Amino acid sequence: MSAQYAIIRAAIRAGLPIATATLIRTGGPPGAKLLVFPDGRSEGALGDPDLVRRVVADARDLLAQGATRVVEYADLGVAVFVESFVPPPTLFMVGGVHISIALGTLAKVVGFRTVVVDARSTFATAARFPHADELVLAWPDEALQGRLDARSCVAVLTHDPKLDDPALRVALASPARYIGALGSPRTHAKRLERLRGAGFSATQLARIHAPIGLPIGAKTPQEIALSILAEVVSVQRKGESSEP
Repeated sequence: MSAQYAIIRAAIRAGLPIATATLIRTGGPPGAKLLVFPDGRSEGALGDPDLVRRVVADARDLLAQGATRVVEYADLGVAVFVESFVPPPTLFMVGGVHISIALGTLAKVVGFRTVVVDARSTFATAARFPHADELVLAWPDEALQGRLDARSCVAVLTHDPKLDDPALRVALASPARYIGALGSPRTHAKRLERLRGAGFSATQLARIHAPIGLPIGAKTPQEIALSILAEVVSVQRKGESSEP
């Protein structure tokens, strides 16, 4: 067991997600523990290979959500407590604009890891974003490819189709939890037309929250940032998912 705790501790310190699955009601020895990784690997034993297979599948789903709960396997007379240990969710802000400055500051307060993406060197600077966890000077499609998981949130804020559309194409093809885009209803209608032309379905396009943010009458960059973050948190807490 001490070896398992060492693995858990190392994963947490490295910012890597890991889940533990502990038998809490069973005909066998209670307390048996299985460690489950996002790629489906596991460490430990629960005594029944079929139970292990099912627990790994369920634990991976819960880990993707960052959720912790008791899972019942009534047909086996077993209950397993699955606990997820995950790094903070990441908010990707596409566009180093004024709204991003305010949004990044607020997002840090509520526990997000913040990443600013912009291909324009005058926008994505440490001077403008001193509190950002990461600045990526690259085109959004290059910067986001392969980085979005089920706990990622993407706010597309440049108001420039050359930057916004590539970001949305990558986000829509990912399991990102939240996808939002700045712009008026008219701007968004034109955006949807372009994305439909790129082959995205109505179901996929419905994942985009636009105009971005909750309707609180926001005017200033700070107020708009507040409305965006409120919407992001609402999606997370209410269990709404942006998965395809």
